[in-house]
Amino acid sequence: MDPSAVLIASPIGVLAVLCAVAAFFFLLAELTQAKLFQYIPPLLFIYATPVFLNNLDVIPSASPVYSGLSTFVLPAFIVLMLIKVNIPAVVKVMGKGVLVMLMGTAGVIIGAVVAYVIVHPWLSSDAWTGYGALAGSWIGGTANMVATAEMLGTSEEQFGLAIIADNVVYIVWLPLLLMSRDFADKFNRWARVPDNRIAAMEEAAELHAETDKAPAMPQYLYLFAVVIGVTWIGRATAPGISGWVAETIPVIETLFSETTVRILLVTTIALVLSTTAVSKLPNSTALGTALVYVFVAGMGARASVSGLAEAPMFVLGAFIWISIHGLFCLAGAWLFRVDVHSVAIASAANIGAAASAPIVAAHHRPSLVPVSILMALLGYAMGNYLAPIAGRLARIAAGQ
Repeated sequence: MDPSAVLIASPIGVLAVLCAVAAFFFLLAELTQAKLFQYIPPLLFIYATPVFLNNLDVIPSASPVYSGLSTFVLPAFIVLMLIKVNIPAVVKVMGKGVLVMLMGTAGVIIGAVVAYVIVHPWLSSDAWTGYGALAGSWIGGTANMVATAEMLGTSEEQFGLAIIADNVVYIVWLPLLLMSRDFADKFNRWARVPDNRIAAMEEAAELHAETDKAPAMPQYLYLFAVVIGVTWIGRATAPGISGWVAETIPVIETLFSETTVRILLVTTIALVLSTTAVSKLPNSTALGTALVYVFVAGMGARASVSGLAEAPMFVLGAFIWISIHGLFCLAGAWLFRVDVHSVAIASAANIGAAASAPIVAAHHRPSLVPVSILMALLGYAMGNYLAPIAGRLARIAAGQ
C-alpha cells in the first residue's frame, strides 16, 4: 500500500482511530441498549471496522503502532487481568463445579483436534493457528485469544476467522446456557445432585465478599510499576531462555520461540503476584480489558477482506467443536453430581469468559455472579498455557 494514498498514516493518528473504534461500539451499546449487542458482542465490530478502514485506505496495513501493541500492550493486559485470579475463592464457592469447568476445558482441547481434522481439507494450511487462537478464547477469553495468536504466529486473516466463529457460536450457545435453567429439576435428578449442594453454594457465596474500590492515584502508580516491571522482566529474560532451549533441546525449539517464552513468563509472574497484596489493587481487570479491545482493533487493521472466504467451513468446524465441549460438560456434571446452574456457569466461563459468565450466573443464581467472574479469571489463568497446545495438537493430528 502506498503510504501517500492512506488518509491517516501517522502513528498517533492510527492509534487514535483504533481507540475511537473500540470506544465507539461500547458507547453505542450503552446509549442504545440494543439487544443486538447481547448476542453479538462489540468485539466483532471492533475487529471488523478496522479491516474495512484498512482495505478502504483510511488507515495503513503496516504501522509502528501495530508492533508497539504486541510489544507493550499485550503483556500489560495479561498482567492486569491475571493479578486478580483468586483460585481458593472459586473452589470454596463452586466446589466440584470447578471440576466441571476443567472437563469443559478438556472438551475444548479435544474438540479443537477433532473438529480441525474433519474440516482442515477445506481450510488454509495455517488454519490450525486460527483454531489455536479460538481455543484461547474458549478456555479463558479474548485476552487468551490474542496472546495465543501472538504465540502461534496467527495471521490477521485467521484471527478474523476465529473471531467470526467465536461470535456465531456465541449467538447459539449463550441462549442454550440461559434456557438450561428451565430444566433444572430434571437435570439435577439426572445428574444425581445432592440435596444440599445448592444451599451450600449459596451459603459460601454469602461468605465470600469480593470488593473492588475506586482506585486512588498512588494505586495507579503501583499498577503501572507492576505492569512495566513484569513486562521488562519478560523481555529481558525471554531471549536467553529461548536460546537455551534451542541449544539444549532443539527438538522443541519451535514450541518455545522468544515470543512464546515471553508471554508464558509474563503469565506465570502475574499468577504468582495474584497470591500477594498486588491482587488487592483495584480496577486492574477493567483496565486490562480495555487494552484487549484496542489490541483487537489493531489486529483488524492488518487484515485483508479476501482472507475471510474460508469462514463457512471454519464456522462448521467450530460448531462440531462446541458440541464436543458440551458433551464433556455433561459428562462432568454426571460424574461429579453437579447442578445445572454450576454447569452453565462453568461452560460460560470457558466459552464466553468474563463477558458471559456473569450474564449466565445472574439468570441462574444471582448470588453466584461474583464467583462467576472469578471462575472466568481461572480460565484466563489456564488459557495461555493450554490453548497453544490445542492448536499444535490439531496440526499434528491433521498431519501438517
